[in-house]
Amino acid sequence: MILALSGGVGGAKLVQGLAAHVPADILAIVVNTGDDIDHLGLHISPDVDTVMYTLAGLASVDRGWGLDGETWSAMDMFGRYGAETWFNLGDKDLATNILRTEALRQGHPLSVVTDELRRRLGVAVRILPMTDDPVTTYIDTPIGKLHFQEYFVRERCAPEVLGIEFRGLAAAHPSPPLQTALAEADAIIVTPSNPIVSVGPILGVPGVRDALRQSRAHRIAVTPLIEGQAVKGPTVPMMRWAGLAPNAVSVARLYSDFLDTFILDERDAALRPDIEALGLRVHVTDTLMTTAEDKARLAREILDLL
Repeated sequence: MILALSGGVGGAKLVQGLAAHVPADILAIVVNTGDDIDHLGLHISPDVDTVMYTLAGLASVDRGWGLDGETWSAMDMFGRYGAETWFNLGDKDLATNILRTEALRQGHPLSVVTDELRRRLGVAVRILPMTDDPVTTYIDTPIGKLHFQEYFVRERCAPEVLGIEFRGLAAAHPSPPLQTALAEADAIIVTPSNPIVSVGPILGVPGVRDALRQSRAHRIAVTPLIEGQAVKGPTVPMMRWAGLAPNAVSVARLYSDFLDTFILDERDAALRPDIEALGLRVHVTDTLMTTAEDKARLAREILDLL
């Protein structure tokens, strides 16, 4: 069994490549839920939906989020009513969020609701929210404390990061399917997602990091940084806030207590000795995923290492 730890777009790219090579019954994806937000009366799980839509072949490639062929009539009507429209919900995407919200109100846990939604979309790979408990990421900025989605979407990551809070994380529990997957995994892959606010909350769920340390699985991580830059998102300012140099060595150090192998981009090959000094094996390759072929190639390399 292969378990992948994923955030949103970057993680979903590698997940898509893995799904092209790995039988669905031995692949599971644990997804960050710290980005979840309650908005316009709906419970929205952006990272879960990004992975789910990607595996269903429904994701918008151009935008990197949401559904392909989306329309926006509902948002236009929300605007006419004077409601907040900074967080775009497409007409088709609304169906997902309405069904999720109704199921949660009926008392079903998020992991059960997610499993049902992915089945209905024909996704054979299991998608596991990191927890069924509420966890919310807040970013402290000069203009106030913002929900992660307010910082990321409304403010476009522009404000300086003064602090990061994962509200509810210390009291959360791993979702039951995640507990099972951690115990059964033969290989664990940390995808190239933001190590602070995407992978970080997964590792911060009490018991998860200990399970990774104790696991007999081969544990691999893919760098989310190339030449000190993220392909997308606020990884660099968040690492600087955490007192970390924005490079692959810092990412490897964050995971070094449980990791076996680190995949380094070929443009950063000079950093290999520093990462090996952490006690990790290093594989150097092209980690940039811009096409379906790139995703499949990187996934194949990871599977060859395993």
